[in-house]
Amino acid sequence: MIPTRVLAPLALLLLTGTAPAPVVEEGLNLNSFVQAGDVAAHVVLRSGSDPRLIVAFPAGNSGTGLWFSKLAQPARWTLATPPVPVHEADAQGRPLRGVRLAAQITTPRLDLKQAVLSSVRVLRDYQALGKAPAQVLVAPRVDGNSVVWQRDRLDGHAGYRLALTVTHGRVADGAILAGPDGRITLAITALSGDPALTPYTAPTLLTPQAAADPAARRALQFLSYHEKFLAGSWRFNTYFGRDTLMSVRLLMPVLTPPAVETGLRSVLTRLSADGNVAHEEDIGEFAVLDHLAAGQGASDAPTYNYAMIDSAFLLAPVARAYMVDDPRGQARAAAFLAERDGDTALGAALMRNLRHVVQAADAFARDPRWQNLIALKPGMDAGEWRDSNDGLGGGRYPYDVNAVLVPAALDAAAAMAQAGLLDPYATPDDRAMLARVGHMAQVWHDQAPRLFLQSVDAATARAQVDAYARQEGVPAAPALAALGNAPLRYHAIALDAAGQPVPIIHSDEGFALLMGKPDADQVALAADTMARPFPAGLMTGAGMVVADPALAPAPLQARFGRNAYHGTVVWSWHQALAAAGLARQAARTDLPGAVCAKVRGAQGALWQAIDASRAVQSSELWSWSVTGGRYKVEAFGARGGDADESNAAQLWSTVYLALKRPAPGMTGCGPR
Repeated sequence: MIPTRVLAPLALLLLTGTAPAPVVEEGLNLNSFVQAGDVAAHVVLRSGSDPRLIVAFPAGNSGTGLWFSKLAQPARWTLATPPVPVHEADAQGRPLRGVRLAAQITTPRLDLKQAVLSSVRVLRDYQALGKAPAQVLVAPRVDGNSVVWQRDRLDGHAGYRLALTVTHGRVADGAILAGPDGRITLAITALSGDPALTPYTAPTLLTPQAAADPAARRALQFLSYHEKFLAGSWRFNTYFGRDTLMSVRLLMPVLTPPAVETGLRSVLTRLSADGNVAHEEDIGEFAVLDHLAAGQGASDAPTYNYAMIDSAFLLAPVARAYMVDDPRGQARAAAFLAERDGDTALGAALMRNLRHVVQAADAFARDPRWQNLIALKPGMDAGEWRDSNDGLGGGRYPYDVNAVLVPAALDAAAAMAQAGLLDPYATPDDRAMLARVGHMAQVWHDQAPRLFLQSVDAATARAQVDAYARQEGVPAAPALAALGNAPLRYHAIALDAAGQPVPIIHSDEGFALLMGKPDADQVALAADTMARPFPAGLMTGAGMVVADPALAPAPLQARFGRNAYHGTVVWSWHQALAAAGLARQAARTDLPGAVCAKVRGAQGALWQAIDASRAVQSSELWSWSVTGGRYKVEAFGARGGDADESNAAQLWSTVYLALKRPAPGMTGCGPR
């Protein structure tokens, strides 16, 4: 249930009649965002040899897309007129909301390949696979120099409209031909009939303590609604459980309490019957397609994906951070948990999740063998944030879930129980269960990380790091100097089905630093992993990469290249996760001086990397190249071999708004 609110007209990214929306260029993509009143839209013009137009709407996660045939020579789009919000009606008088803009490209002709008007999930699939369900495709209506695609949704509700008018050039034989000067100019209107979301206004979203970062604020604003937060645009304009929870956790110091509660509420109201956290929702026409495929008729009731294994263990730590550790949340916790979603109190939903967590963790707590760790679901190659097929390199038991998130969830359950927050919702059996979660958490803390711990002797490590550096064309000397003559210690990214380590150095140590209870040795290992120059560690001149396969066999190395979605690439939010985790450890008073120095050194190296990538900070991820021994940021998706493309606005890439750079010359640890 969404509390009743009065919505003021909003136009933070585009104020009608004033300054145009900022244009974000990222690789081949030209992005422009509009958020004004009940209109929110993200325009993406893709340049290059395969030009494309997409307008994505948070409303219903809907969108309109138009793909053109391959060009003989690459061409670049420009915005002749920035997008403005428009309102029209369909043939039945039902409202359609969207944008109008003008775009220009210099090329002799554009051949219309395929228009897709549907859910963004369908557009994503068409982009990746080149096909879409036949029932969503519609032929264009051509009238002189105008081309229009329009249809209702498959359930008969108000649908979509995409209209092009060639204002410079002409339409002939299914193609758009340039004018005498070789330019084509298009007037474009894109509309969706899906119900609008309720956007947050700036004062109700962030506290005055948030950083003054205009780009991050704009991205967060576009993705923030009273119903839910959106994971990223253009490709993920809807709820994702993991993205919501991690973003709320990292942004919590500067989010207003209602915004924090929006995130928690959106997760709690989408739990499965057994308490699992929904990874993603299918809404709008994609939900209709789901129900039609299941023989259930043309219903748009949302459907949910529960295939991931990490999100269930994220909810409790984030809820604890707000309702136990944050004074603002302490004051509001009882009332928040008493809110009802239909017949169910949010507190009862949280209790349902905690039962799920304890049941999953019980076997290892009783018998801490690798066989009792939390594994990916049968038939799945992914199950946590590295959710591409090769993200874990064939691993089945991920480090982050088992070494950090499970014990953190158990700790959080114990803390919330001790605070009395669960009393109104706990049965006698629940109380008995909660009485033992503290002991269970300690077993997981003590036993799980060591199953992933690896040590490679100095000579072997130096040889492998040097060979990989030469293979990738990156500087080897800094990495070798950082290694010295000591063994290289790290936690494997996962264990495989036989319990053997997958030898990938990784950035998931950030979870341990932020959410775990690492001892001094674990803190030192994490700081070293983050700060050592790649490929002895994760640090490059373009940012901290999320994976380093230098110690892996060649076939595995090939799956973790800089064109892989979770390969040797930089994910913005993982740099932020590391920064927040290091800050938490730097505030400790029990770390030895040598370990504290490592933490401070890692902070320095990380913030230097953050500075080097400010221009793409709000993006989902980026890659890099090396010229003359110097790293250069490269947009992910701009090269033909990249596995996908990056979102220009990503929810968890805005979390720098809550981070504070360590003061210059800071030494020693302890509260500041």
